[in-house]
Amino acid sequence: MLHGGNPLVLWQPTEVLTIVGAAVGTMLASNTVTNLKATMAAIGTAFKTKSAVKQYHLDLLCLMFEILQKIKRDGLMSLEGDIEQPESSPLFEKYPNILKDHHLVDFITDYLRMMLGGALDVIQIESLMEQELDVHHQEQHIPIGAVAALADGLPAFGIVAAVMGVVQTMGSIGLPPAELGKLIGAALVGTFLGILLAYAIVTPVAKVLEQNLASDTRSFMAVKAILIASLNNFPPASAIEFGRKVLYSDQRPSFTELDEGTKAVKGK
Repeated sequence: MLHGGNPLVLWQPTEVLTIVGAAVGTMLASNTVTNLKATMAAIGTAFKTKSAVKQYHLDLLCLMFEILQKIKRDGLMSLEGDIEQPESSPLFEKYPNILKDHHLVDFITDYLRMMLGGALDVIQIESLMEQELDVHHQEQHIPIGAVAALADGLPAFGIVAAVMGVVQTMGSIGLPPAELGKLIGAALVGTFLGILLAYAIVTPVAKVLEQNLASDTRSFMAVKAILIASLNNFPPASAIEFGRKVLYSDQRPSFTELDEGTKAVKGK
């Protein structure tokens, strides 16, 4: 447009159909139904702005503080009802944003249940946590890999569309130069669209998903650090600080904010 061109020449339905059709076909052929569902769900989150992440982490730390305080005051057995039905637990109900994250709630309650059982020591629990977090990371990385693979293939699909357009043009070689120019230009649009979609749209989506995964994993790491610190007999206030420190600096509450939050919990 800046050079005085007509942007409508970029609209070549056959080129778009070839590229998008090849991309969709490749996605369907290279992923299971479960992975496709996970990828579609993940792509939707890439276009949502995450707000109040710091508040979310503050709620998580305060929840864990309340849990440790209850253990210290009443013993592990007092958590049995909260662990078995967290959705109806007065303890968890104070933090609805945390309760919505079923994976995180399951992670918390599963390891509290193991602590309650007393069959595993701190080293075994920490090792199991690391293994589960590794599995979680691999599962959550599947959509990222699928989107990244799609981005890698789009330039090639664009070239395929362009070659098909050139082949069609060669069959019309007897046309006047002006007509041939239009056909060649339409064919080259395929290469342009393939590269544009790959590097300007799909690759950024994959990067956003990767950043979201890294951020979400911090919540699990914080819970792990807190529970391990508690098992090593650190008092609740100190154990919570272990969890705060593993959060990204721009997403974790300050020491003062956490102190105020825990004091408010104590006052309830």
